[in-house]
Amino acid sequence: MDAYLINAVRTPFGKHRGGLSHIRTDDLAALPLVELLRRVPGLDPARIDDVILGDTNGAGEDNRNVARMAALLAGLPVTVPGVTVNRLCASGGEAITQAARAIGSGDAAVMVAGGVESMSRAPFVLAKPDKHLPPSMELLQTQVGWRMVNPAFPATWTRSLGACAESVAAELGVGRAEQDEWALRSHTLAAEAWDQGLHDYVLPVGDVTRDESIRASTLDQLGALKPAFTRDGTVTAGNSSPINDGAIAVLMGNRAVADEFGGPMGQVVSSATVGVEPDRFSVAPVPAIEKALAKAGLSAGDIDVWEINEAFSAMVLSCLTLLKIDREKVNPHGGALAIGHPLGASAPRVIVDLCRELRRRGGGYGVAAACIGVGQGTAMVIKVE
Repeated sequence: MDAYLINAVRTPFGKHRGGLSHIRTDDLAALPLVELLRRVPGLDPARIDDVILGDTNGAGEDNRNVARMAALLAGLPVTVPGVTVNRLCASGGEAITQAARAIGSGDAAVMVAGGVESMSRAPFVLAKPDKHLPPSMELLQTQVGWRMVNPAFPATWTRSLGACAESVAAELGVGRAEQDEWALRSHTLAAEAWDQGLHDYVLPVGDVTRDESIRASTLDQLGALKPAFTRDGTVTAGNSSPINDGAIAVLMGNRAVADEFGGPMGQVVSSATVGVEPDRFSVAPVPAIEKALAKAGLSAGDIDVWEINEAFSAMVLSCLTLLKIDREKVNPHGGALAIGHPLGASAPRVIVDLCRELRRRGGGYGVAAACIGVGQGTAMVIKVE
């Protein structure tokens, strides 16, 4: 596929009610767009064929097509269109996939893709009644998880994501100690990456200069936390991804455009999205990875770096148990457990970090993957020359 990532900018990922929580979601989405154009001064914004952003919530300031709103707020010409896509935790990855398809087909030459989420600013909603107004009405949170559940769904499908991930992990023999160890690894590696200056593509926003959810923890501290989703479970707040705010923008184009603006950051080789039973979403990246590798004509042994979005330790460890790959090649600079998981912006961060790590290593093939609520998984194969 003749589609390339060229440049990228993201905000730091802010913690819940943290340093980015005062920023409207549409304004947050505009920040990396403005900075991306500043870092590519030779690009006439009017050449951008489309702006595609992933966004999971869509119930607050991100309503009414936040991609178009962000493009206008960023000062792009009114002739540049925008579209918002929602594939839950892989929404921003879907944006990159759709941009790559448009470029690969020749429908577009220059695209901006990415994602945004302000989970701090997710509003409460009030469901309209089916008939007459009931005597009482309940406000529902829109931050994360199921709400207004259709009673036609089996109850096992609509359990909390943490409980579902926990159940699959237990089935595969992934216990609490292993989950806490992976969480500690994530925080340790993420902190080291920031200390080493590996995130120079991140745009400081006010006083927020690095990802806010990274914290110094010990195994004893993690082990003292109570189960978060079931009474005797293994998934805790410490080995789950946090609630975050953030945005990312990625410049994409064909090879000629990539060469015009400093060369490609990475090439999209293949992508795949699959569906599984909703309560087994945590291992859905496995068949997605297998499908994407098959499309690329590659095997797991050809992959130099793996980036798997860490919704839960239980989730990523369940995938690794099935994949049987070298864990040292997985999330070498930490993952969402520490960096954060602002839903619409998470998958693009994973893809961009994969490209940047492959480039630091002198090139090769990588896989970026993510689980998706309601039983989906996605994967993308990237090549860096």
